[in-house]
Order: sequence, then structure tokens, then C-alpha cells
Amino acid sequence: MSSQSGPRAIAALVIQRLLDKRQTLSSILPGYLKGLVHKKDQALAQELCYGVMRWYFQLDFLLGILVNKHIKAKDTDIKALLLIGLYQFRYLRTPPHAVVSATVEVCNELHKSWAKGLVNAVLRSYQRKSKHLLRNVEADLSARYSHPRWLLDILKNDYPDCWQEIVTANNSYPPMALRVNTGKVARDTYMTMLNQAGITAHRAPPWTPAGIMLDNPVDVNKLPEFMNGYVSVQDLAAQLSPDLLDLKPHLRVLDACAAPGGKLAHILESEPGLNEAVGIESDRFRFGRLQQTLDRLQLKARLIHADVRETATWWDGVEFDRILLDAPCSATGVIRRHPDIKVLRTPADIETVITVQRELLSALWPLLKTGGKLLYVTCSILDSENDQRIREFLNKHSDARSIIIDADWGINTHHGRQTLPGQNNMDGFYYACVQKT
Repeated sequence: MSSQSGPRAIAALVIQRLLDKRQTLSSILPGYLKGLVHKKDQALAQELCYGVMRWYFQLDFLLGILVNKHIKAKDTDIKALLLIGLYQFRYLRTPPHAVVSATVEVCNELHKSWAKGLVNAVLRSYQRKSKHLLRNVEADLSARYSHPRWLLDILKNDYPDCWQEIVTANNSYPPMALRVNTGKVARDTYMTMLNQAGITAHRAPPWTPAGIMLDNPVDVNKLPEFMNGYVSVQDLAAQLSPDLLDLKPHLRVLDACAAPGGKLAHILESEPGLNEAVGIESDRFRFGRLQQTLDRLQLKARLIHADVRETATWWDGVEFDRILLDAPCSATGVIRRHPDIKVLRTPADIETVITVQRELLSALWPLLKTGGKLLYVTCSILDSENDQRIREFLNKHSDARSIIIDADWGINTHHGRQTLPGQNNMDGFYYACVQKT
């Protein structure tokens, strides 16, 4: 990467790495953005990366029609550049002549001047044939909705009446929600602070008493007293755990997959009188983020770096009153925040994560007191990871009973409750509460 690289070249390199190395945008992009001095260039590079991922299956479909022969594996950066050009034509207000000229010039930055003729020809061909090409898009389900076909098939099966609304929400820009640390400041007081800072916002629905919705996303550094722990960025659907856990003073609580720490922090903010809160995280990098989250919010918990399934390595034998299992999942409920999920996730990944979910439930159940409650949470909207997992668990454990979640949010399932992307400005989350009898 040259120090002279512009935002389009940076975006092309990021997308190339994502496609070649199967790495996520959130892990790649921050390092590349440091190569851009100006905020507006950073913003453009980010918009191009996320936009291409959001509409990848549509853009790749168009590219397949426009390019006569397969682009070689060593030239994925040129493929990425072409996708960027098509994205600008389809979804940005960049003048057409500027799209062509700016995109063609990036070939020099990528040290592939030989590709200038190809890029120019493909983009001008799109200009000429766009109406015909878009008719082809409408005729192809995966291209029209910009989702992999395997995922569309699952969504149509799980949500026959609203799958189109789900995929439309997945392709939208995500809103920005806050969770106020009410141990430091009242929600209405913080809303006044936001207003004084020129940030417009409104109260979240009553089922998220610490929640605030911003009218427009802002840099966290512009949030009043963010570094002093007054507020956290957290989707409204992720703010539902404390109420469902039925927290009370003197309880011992386990957050079994605790990083990056938002839900554990919310537990501590909601009930400061807990006897003990324990957070477990197996990934070393994410464990560091967990510690940083609690440090910023000035909260204390017993944090352990371990695989929570290997209870003999970390558990002290004292049972927990409450267990929060925010299980690893497909993350299909947060695609609008991480659109590269559509590109990177595979059906085999779903099977792998289901096995982990099964193992976690089995390992954690002996750690719960009789009368205690386990809250199972995913940011997935797939039934195979949600109700099916709880149904299987209940069938195997005669000392477990499902607690009905009576709420004004989400939709009722057999064993829990599901929020869907875009409903009440929330992401897609699943909650099920199981009590040991």
C-alpha cells in the first residue's frame, strides 16, 4: 500500500484482502484507513467497502455479464475496483464521468496500468446497457436482494410471510443506539447533554429504559463524556438481557461469552448489588476488549481468559444464580451492521456454530443453581440456531423448563422471543429463558 493511495485504491485493497483471505471488514479496514490523512477520504473508503459488501451479490452478478472472461485470482484487486465502480454508478451520486475517470486512474495506484482499458470498457458498457442489465437483476433473486441463495432459501423457510422485509432491512444503513450508564447519569439528563452538543436524539421504547436513538450516527468521540463511562453504543435489541435475567441484589451471575463486554457492563449497571459477576472469554484479543469496556465504564467483574466449555480449568465449584449465554452464532441478525457476513458466511459455518451452541448449553447447565435461570441469546435470525437449540436442550434435560417471555417487542416463538432486523429500529436477536427445576 502506497502512502499516496487514495480512498478508492484503499477500498480496492481492503475488498481484495477480504475476498482472498476471508477476513472481516472490521478486522481489516481500520488499519488501512490510517493510510488516509483526510476524514472525508476515510469516510469515502469506508462507504465504498461497506457499500460493495452490502450489494456484493448484485454487483458481482452485473460484473459476470459485463466481463467476457474470468478475472485471474492474482487480480482480485481489479475485480474489487470494478465492483467499486459499479457501486458508485448504482448507489452513489457521483457524476458518471467522474466515476469512470476516477476508477480508471486507480489502476495506476494499484500498479496495474494494463487494466485501465478493461476498467474503462466495463464501466462504459454498464452506462450504455444499464436498463437492460437491471432487468436481468430483477429476474435473479440473489442479485435482486443481494443475498446468497442458500441464505434466501433459509429465510423464506423460516419467515415465509416477511422474508422480503428482512432482506430489505439487511441492505439498509444501520441506526445508532446508545445505552446510558444510569449509575452515572439519568437518561433525560444525558439527552440534554446530547442536545447541548448539537446531537439530536429521542428516547428508545419503554422496554429499553436506558436506551437512546440518535437521529443520525456520530463519531463516538463526539458523545459527551463517552470516555468517562456515561454512555455506550449498543443496539436496542442487545439491551434486553438485564430485565430477562430477573436480576436482584446478592446474586452470582456468569456471562459465559462475555466479550466485547456490552451485556456484562449492562448487567453491572442495572444491578450494582450483585454478590459477584464473572465474565469468561476464550479469544485473547476479545478478552482485551472486554477489559477495556469495563475499565472505560469504571465497572468491576471477575474476568477469566478461558474456554468456558472446559469448566474444570476455571470454575470454582460455586453454582451461579444466573447465567447469560450470548452464544457464538451466524450473526445473521446484524447483517446491516456487518454486510460482509453475506459474503463470508457459508452453510458449513452454520453447522459448526450449532455444534458449539450445543456444547455450551451442555457444559453450563451443571453450573446453575436449582431455581436459577439461564438466558440463551444469539444475534441470529435462523431457527436452527435458536428455537431448535432450546427445543433439543429441553428434550434432553428433564430438570429444565422454558419460561415464557411476555413482552411488547419482537415476535413470539415456541420457546423464546425473536426480534427482526429493522423492527422498532432493532437488530435481529433471539432470547430464550430456561429455569432449572
